[in-house]
Amino acid sequence: MADRRGFLRLLAGGVAGFLAASSHWVSRPALAWAAVRRLSQDTDLKTLVNENPADLDGRDLEIQPLEQFGTMGLSDQTVDLEAWRLTCSGRVSRKIRLTYDQVRGLPSLERPVLLICPGFFVNHGRWKGLSIGELAERAGLKRGTTHVTVSGPSGPYEKTFRFSWDEAISGKVFLAFQVNGEPLPVKHGFPLRLVAEGYYGYEWVKYVDRVSFDRIRRA
Repeated sequence: MADRRGFLRLLAGGVAGFLAASSHWVSRPALAWAAVRRLSQDTDLKTLVNENPADLDGRDLEIQPLEQFGTMGLSDQTVDLEAWRLTCSGRVSRKIRLTYDQVRGLPSLERPVLLICPGFFVNHGRWKGLSIGELAERAGLKRGTTHVTVSGPSGPYEKTFRFSWDEAISGKVFLAFQVNGEPLPVKHGFPLRLVAEGYYGYEWVKYVDRVSFDRIRRA
């Protein structure tokens, strides 16, 4: 995995980290762990509701039961899996469209991640899904890619989040199809949702069906 990340980082041209700091598309360099607070196992999740997830290290927290998870925003999007595809486009050699079964059949990663919806609720689950780097490799990433854009279904509630390439291959940003050992529930974004460690929950795009590899030039 380390060799793959090194190759993908080299392929992208080594400029993503520099551009991320100046791009207005990125909320903040949330994956910089210079001054984070490590939470104890018995931390009450309710006390974190007004905290910034970028300032917290929740690796020791207990996994929260799925039935206790809060949710906001669109929560009843229905998906026809026969027609649904995850489309990857942009700065790639070949545009790919993956079925749900194909997504689940690719190498996956799993990690506990804290989701904070500021002022409302905190979820802490074990998320499993597909790495952005895996998609990039299969689509044939082109040199000079600086950012990745993840989008949900088109329409009045369409949501998009763009983050830097370095974050994309950090392992802390990925597309989850499972949480706490169960398929992702509809209200939490089935069939795919973005997991973005260090970012507020409203950036965790639900019902993901598009990923675009982009080159954003500095203004």
